[in-house]
Amino acid sequence: MYKKVTGYDPVGMEKAVLEFWKKNGVFEKSIAAREGGEEFSFYDGPPTANGKPHVGHVLTRTMKDIIPRFHTMKGKHVLRKAGWDTHGLPVELEVEKSLDIDGKQDIEKYGVEPFIAKCKQSVWKYKTEWERMSERVGYWADMDDPYVTYDDKYIESVWWSLKSIFDRGLIYKGHKIVPYCPRCGTALSSHEVAQGYKDVTERTAVVGFESDFEGGCYILAWTTTPWTLPSNVALCVNEKFDYSLISANGKKYVLAKELVAKHFEQYETIKTFKGKKLVGAHYAPLYSTYDGKDDCYRVVSDGYVTLTDGTGIVHIAPAFGEDDARVGRAYGLPFVKAVDERGRCTAPDKFVGTDRKSVV
Repeated sequence: MYKKVTGYDPVGMEKAVLEFWKKNGVFEKSIAAREGGEEFSFYDGPPTANGKPHVGHVLTRTMKDIIPRFHTMKGKHVLRKAGWDTHGLPVELEVEKSLDIDGKQDIEKYGVEPFIAKCKQSVWKYKTEWERMSERVGYWADMDDPYVTYDDKYIESVWWSLKSIFDRGLIYKGHKIVPYCPRCGTALSSHEVAQGYKDVTERTAVVGFESDFEGGCYILAWTTTPWTLPSNVALCVNEKFDYSLISANGKKYVLAKELVAKHFEQYETIKTFKGKKLVGAHYAPLYSTYDGKDDCYRVVSDGYVTLTDGTGIVHIAPAFGEDDARVGRAYGLPFVKAVDERGRCTAPDKFVGTDRKSVV
C-alpha cells in the first residue's frame, strides 16, 4: 500500500528515500539479486575532483544513471564502477597557480616529481563535495572502490590495451593536426581549447607566388595564418571554379574570376579558364625551408576551397590545419614544420626569400 501524500515536501521525500536506500543497502542488493544474469558493464567517465561540481555535472550524473537502471530493470547484472580522472591540464594549471609558476619550463625548474606529488594532492580537493552531490541526486555507482587514473594498475591496463591494439595492426604512426599550447608544451583537447576560447580580430594576407604559368605571373593565394607561410609546400584551387589571368600595375596575376574586383580597382582580363588548368603548375617558394625530393611548390585542387573570402586559392602547409594535412596526404606533399614545440623558428637562417620575389 502507498502512503497517502499530505503536506507535499519533495525535498524531504527525496532525503527519506536516500536514507532508506542507504540503510537497507538497496543499491548493493539490486546488483546481488541479478547475479548470473546477462552482464552489462558501466564505467563512469570520470570527473576531476580538484574542481567543484556544478549543475552541468548534475545533468551528466543523471543521464549516466538512467542507462544502468534501465538494464538492471531488464534483469541484467550491472556493475557500476565510479572513477576519478587525475590527469590533464586542469589539474596542472590549478597547481601552477598555487605555486605561482607558469608553463612547462617552470615546472621542469621546480622539479617534475615534486610537481606530480602536488598534483596528486590537488585532485582530491573537492572529493567530499563530489560524493555528496552524487549521493544527493541518487546516482548509483560503486564509489567505495573507484578506479583512479594515476593508479599503476589503471596505467598498466591502458598500456596493455594499446599493445593489444598494436599487435592486431590497428595502430600506425603518422601525423594528426591538433590544437597545441606552446606555453604548456602539450596538445590540447577540444574541451581544453573551449575553456579559453574567445573571438578575436586577426589580419589575413594575400601573397603573390611567382610562377611560369602562362608565360609568367603571380598566383595570388589567401591565408588566415601568415605565420605558417615558411611551411608552405603547395597552393590549392577548386578545379571547377573559373579563374582569371589579369594585368594590373604592370604585372600579371591569377585569382578566382569572381574575386578579382575585390582586390583590384583597375585591371585588364587577359583570359579566363577553369581551375583544373592551374593544377600541376609550379611556383617559386617563399622560403628555402624544404630541400627534400618530394614534388612540391605546385598547384593542387580540393573541394574545400570556396569563393566566400580571399582569392579562391589557398596556401597549403600540411603541418598546420586539418584540411592542409588531408590535402597533403592526398598529393604526397612533404610535412614541413618550421617551428619547435615552443613556437619558435627552428631554422631562422632559412627564412630568407628565394631569388624570385613575392608580391604581398
